[in-house]
Amino acid sequence: MTPAVVKVRPDTPFKEIAQVLAENDITSVPVVDEQGRPLGVVSEADLLRNEAAGEDPAGLLPAAHLSSKERARSGATTAHGLMTSPAECARPEWTVVEAARVMDHRHIKRLPVVDEAGRLVGIVSRSDLLRVFLRHDHAIREEVRDDLVARILGLSPDSVDVRVDDGIVTLRGTMDDQSAARTLARLCQGVDGVVSVADHLGYRVADAPSRS
Repeated sequence: MTPAVVKVRPDTPFKEIAQVLAENDITSVPVVDEQGRPLGVVSEADLLRNEAAGEDPAGLLPAAHLSSKERARSGATTAHGLMTSPAECARPEWTVVEAARVMDHRHIKRLPVVDEAGRLVGIVSRSDLLRVFLRHDHAIREEVRDDLVARILGLSPDSVDVRVDDGIVTLRGTMDDQSAARTLARLCQGVDGVVSVADHLGYRVADAPSRS
């Protein structure tokens, strides 16, 4: 996340919000209360939607078809009336996958990050999430070997052949049991910068079948 967050207050006027977005080259801005807690988010789309709801000065276009909610917001001149609320927020301990899923599901480009008290502590954007994929292959390989294989699974780093090419992790070797092999492949998916995992691991002992 980016800890230095551009934000506005509920009483920030329309024109000032537009200036904030343009000057900081951002597409949305969180609206916070006096305690720094996000109340909502105002985006370029919110501003444009507000303008599109107005009457055509030339009188050539038909009136916009608005829902009751959109009609109520169409005359708003401050962040309080323009914002989309409540704000969809993330927590600092979220993984990149969690943040990416929320942003994709909600069709949003920026996600405020709040602490346990609900106060704004940062913001994460789509570009922030994509930045992890710029991580070098050798750094990914070292994390898989030293952190996952050695520290978490308690095995020798050389017990598994780990290769990384353009973020694609390939695992080869024979592990003691099936569950350990599955665990390693699953953990690799959560390593920053990993695009996909090619699991070619074998195992000496298969998991016992579950009893229904």
